[in-house]
Amino acid sequence: MDVSADLSGYVQTRADGAAEIDFAVQGILCGTCIGVIERAIARMQGAPKPRLNYTMRRLHVSWTDAGFNPADVARVLAPLGYTVRPFDLAASEDEDASRSRALMRCLAIAGFAAMNVMLLSVSIWAGNASDIDDNTRDMFHWISALIALPAAFFAGQPFFLSALGALRARSLNMDVPISLGVSLALVMSVFETATHAHHAYYESALMLLFFLLAGRVLDDAMRSRTRAIVNNFASLRAFQAFRVNTDGGITEVPVKALRHYDVVLVRPGEKFPIDGKILSGSSEIDDSLVTGESSHRRVEADDPVYAGAINLSGTVRAEVHAAGNDTLLHEIERLLETASSGKSRYVLLADRVARYYAPAVHLGALVTAIGWFLAGASLHDAIVAAIAVLIVTCPCALALAIPAVHVVASGSLFRRGLLLRKADALERLAEVDTVVFDKTGTLTRPEPGIANRAKVPADLLAIAARLALSSRHPLARGIAVEAGASSPFDNVVEESGRGVRTIVDGEELRLGSPDFCGIDADYAGDASRLSVIAVRHGARCCTIQVKQVLRPDAAACIAWLKQTGIGVEILSGDNLHAVNEVAVKLGIEAAQGGIKPAEKVRRLEDLRAQGRRVLMVGDGLNDAPALAAAHASLSPSTAADVSQSVADAIFLGDRLQPVCDAITGSRRAMRLMRENLWLAAIYNILAVPLAVFGVLTPLLAAAGMSGSSLLVTLNALRARDIDEHSIKQSRKSRRSQPQISAPLTAGVGT
Repeated sequence: MDVSADLSGYVQTRADGAAEIDFAVQGILCGTCIGVIERAIARMQGAPKPRLNYTMRRLHVSWTDAGFNPADVARVLAPLGYTVRPFDLAASEDEDASRSRALMRCLAIAGFAAMNVMLLSVSIWAGNASDIDDNTRDMFHWISALIALPAAFFAGQPFFLSALGALRARSLNMDVPISLGVSLALVMSVFETATHAHHAYYESALMLLFFLLAGRVLDDAMRSRTRAIVNNFASLRAFQAFRVNTDGGITEVPVKALRHYDVVLVRPGEKFPIDGKILSGSSEIDDSLVTGESSHRRVEADDPVYAGAINLSGTVRAEVHAAGNDTLLHEIERLLETASSGKSRYVLLADRVARYYAPAVHLGALVTAIGWFLAGASLHDAIVAAIAVLIVTCPCALALAIPAVHVVASGSLFRRGLLLRKADALERLAEVDTVVFDKTGTLTRPEPGIANRAKVPADLLAIAARLALSSRHPLARGIAVEAGASSPFDNVVEESGRGVRTIVDGEELRLGSPDFCGIDADYAGDASRLSVIAVRHGARCCTIQVKQVLRPDAAACIAWLKQTGIGVEILSGDNLHAVNEVAVKLGIEAAQGGIKPAEKVRRLEDLRAQGRRVLMVGDGLNDAPALAAAHASLSPSTAADVSQSVADAIFLGDRLQPVCDAITGSRRAMRLMRENLWLAAIYNILAVPLAVFGVLTPLLAAAGMSGSSLLVTLNALRARDIDEHSIKQSRKSRRSQPQISAPLTAGVGT
């Protein structure tokens, strides 16, 4: 692949064979830049697939055509006013800080100049009503010009540069009417001053810039929180690792050079560079990123560890299961970027409206000027009315109405342990009126420990443990941990919802449900309430009983959902007795057990036909079809990869509270989005006619437009906190529910 030398070290090759690279883009000043940049790159030779993260100013480009040269990206974007370089976290943070400081300087200059010009304007207004002479008024106007012109030129740079970039790209963004309105107001003011007129509009231009910049500063502050979260995750990465060689020696290597089943040495104070398990040694680690718990975790041999966790006390050796871009840490970082860069239906609607809004604003101002002139007004009055229309119809409030809420709400949910994977997840979660739970691994979790270990032949247990290493089923993981298995069998095949199998020395080995292993479904009636998984080696077979417990807040979560008026069901592959036991403990009336993946999908389709909007919560491989078929879906971070890939959001930790938070937070976000759209619409409905008919002066237009932008931004900040009423209800439900600590028993499915 033809790649320039300075970029070769930044190009990564994915497992599917596609190449990809991340660029940092300078010159992005508004949301319109996203479409301009992505369309320009998509037209390049080699059919690259671009994705621009506006929050991070990060451009991701992937391609499969060997003829594509990533160095050409800079040459394509340069004529449009953008400069690119390979993305570097430290440099990106410096640029973000520099941009924030520049906005604050512009805001301070605009505010200082506006206050001084307003003092002079108040004196002129008072003098016009009394006895000010023409020379004194002209002097005040010229002093105002000396303050306003350089201040507006400096403070207006974010808008002027953005407008020029849009015009170079032969498009219109919301900064074009702003720049045009400010420029016309200043030009008209200079003309009025030179012709000894009674009125000038310096204060209008400066006030407009001041309030717009205040909105930009608030917007940048909101986005900086999301950038900080993403950057914090990136900073958790370890780029070097100490690999243990076969001869026992230690070699420092890049993390991307590690392979599956390599062994790495991690000393106290170092970050784990990989996902894997402890082979030897013991220590305490801080892995709050994954568990959601602030307390430190004690790890010993066979305990899982994740990249980004910090080793606190002892030196350990860990086996590599995933490294680099395959780790859970990278997946979380990718999900955060997707959530911050994706666009929901509301965002796309606002983008479309804003795109057509700018031409409509210019046309409206032109029609206003022509109408006034034809009605007998002077050219001066016609232009003043047009300026007022340009200012009052600035689409800033509309452009900020939805993205601001989306950014704030996504960050708030993440702080509560929920990672949004899809851009429209908020909208679909807000519409949920029914929640369907899987049981094993979702409502319950396995507790390492085999209840009937003394009755299980040692050789069959060893086979079961090695087979379990090839399954993501929670019960299988419990067996693997308890039996201490370290090497899986080759060529293992998993059958969704049933189990895993392989052939060794001509004999078939199976691990899964009793019927999958050829055991009568009505086995051991007194054990029908136990967590049972079966193992078969040729003609020999036995059952293994694995302990399970409810998630700590499962009862509180179900109680809150029911109090909120949301229907709750369980759909599980476990035997009906086991499912009913969990349903009774949690107070769930509708529960089905022993059902296949296709039956889960059919039940979701039946609920949809009844007009229900279903949220599916599941973790197993056999839950993936149901997760994809549901109106919205959640999956825990410990779920199978395929389940996570189709889920709308992923929650961290061993609690179900993120399920409640997802519904509450998304509903609040949608309510705020609708409020913002109504605020922007009502403002335009009231203000535009007043400007067209000359009631609003440019000064009043600037104040009204700026006030509407600030209003929708401040309203969006309310998405930071989950509804207090819902929090109180959740706490109340926790206090009212008995604590369940005894182990549960359940069947094999998920």
